[in-house]
Amino acid sequence: MTLPLGFVVALDRDTRVLDGGRTLLGGSPLRLLRLTRRARPLLTDRTVHVRDRAGALLADRLLEAGLAHPVVRALPLPDDPRYTVVVPVRDRPRELDRLLTSIGPDTPVIVVDDASTHRAPVEAAAARHGARFVPLKVNVGPAGARNAGLRLVGTPYVVFVDSDVVLPKDTVPTLLRHFSDPRVALAVPRVTALETPGSSTWIGRYERTRSSLDLGSRPALVRPGTPVSWASTACAVARVDALDEGFDERLRIGEDVDICWRAIKSGRRVRYEPSVHAAHEHRGRLGDWFRRKAAYGTGAHPLAERHPEFIAPAVLAPWSGAFVLALVAQRRWSLPVAGAVGATTVLRVCRKLDGTEHPVRLASSLTAMGALGALAQTSALLTRHWWPLTVAGCTISRRVRRATALAAVADVALEYLHQGAAVDPLRYGIARRLDDLAYGAGVWWSAIKGRSTAALRPRLRQPR
Repeated sequence: MTLPLGFVVALDRDTRVLDGGRTLLGGSPLRLLRLTRRARPLLTDRTVHVRDRAGALLADRLLEAGLAHPVVRALPLPDDPRYTVVVPVRDRPRELDRLLTSIGPDTPVIVVDDASTHRAPVEAAAARHGARFVPLKVNVGPAGARNAGLRLVGTPYVVFVDSDVVLPKDTVPTLLRHFSDPRVALAVPRVTALETPGSSTWIGRYERTRSSLDLGSRPALVRPGTPVSWASTACAVARVDALDEGFDERLRIGEDVDICWRAIKSGRRVRYEPSVHAAHEHRGRLGDWFRRKAAYGTGAHPLAERHPEFIAPAVLAPWSGAFVLALVAQRRWSLPVAGAVGATTVLRVCRKLDGTEHPVRLASSLTAMGALGALAQTSALLTRHWWPLTVAGCTISRRVRRATALAAVADVALEYLHQGAAVDPLRYGIARRLDDLAYGAGVWWSAIKGRSTAALRPRLRQPR
């Protein structure tokens, strides 16, 4: 499957063009790509326009490496862009009516009622908007409800939208343009906060800034181990013939992560497109919010059983693992050893950059970035995934207390300064720590039930 003529990709903003256009450096994990003499003229102003097979091969390689992303507004719609919207719902007639109003009357919609306690208001809301109503006798969860709707879809594309979402008019047409890449199986928008009376609480304001569903402002190829490692199906467009058997109905949590990862394993692509959005009604009450965060964590072990190679809470290179361990030890020898590890890494990276301009400067910069990334992952382990062990360690070790205090304060301070927030720093920090406590508790609960530590074990990435 090759990219069609007219397809356009642009380099990611972090991709560096080196040596007068002969070398590209970027992606996640970081990689160095040396362009052949024939390929260099195809890259102009950080953009590749597919005009022939050579351009298609280069653009495809850049996409696969995460070095570039499609210029979605420049892409054509698929030859047959017809789609059907599938909405799983349970006892949310007001929210369903709001969603169907945003979709409009000219789009085929299937509303799957997942055994609502009070079905009549849900059915009435669907009828007012001319949607097909499919009632289920037994509650099967979001995965089963989506599958029930998927089996009735007769269009090439399906749009899954949760009932607590409002869908802007340009979101689906824009996402459909990604399917001009024949390898794309799913495309998802940015999930932003819907303004409601409940969103004005301090937890609601925190969620506006740091919702688990909001994957950020930068386009991405969804891939485990990268900054965008999964995508939510609160709103997602999918190629029907790429979904195989659909969602795994055994999963009540994490079914969206699973379907993304299965698509990726099969050689398909999942695109995250933040230039369009879907507005989601986040939880604004502390108790509901905390329970939901914990529920997200309980999906860790079932996902570990299905995707053991993808689930690690941290992925470190051997050198960065050694660097972090030296610093966490907090001994007299810690800084010299960490410095030696860093210097050795700079020399090793220099050899890989042989032939590029200023290899020492570039290698030093890349090593520093890797070290900061490793420290950030270690901070998340201490305060999120491993917090029960961290609490136990704090009761017996001054060094653990120091490391934990630094991690707990530093990540909040850096996030707050970088992102800003609609809530004051103190309450942002409290919400951030509660977020981690809830999610980590869910992960540990699922690990204990599953009698496995797979979802808690970091992974060492093999050197390239």
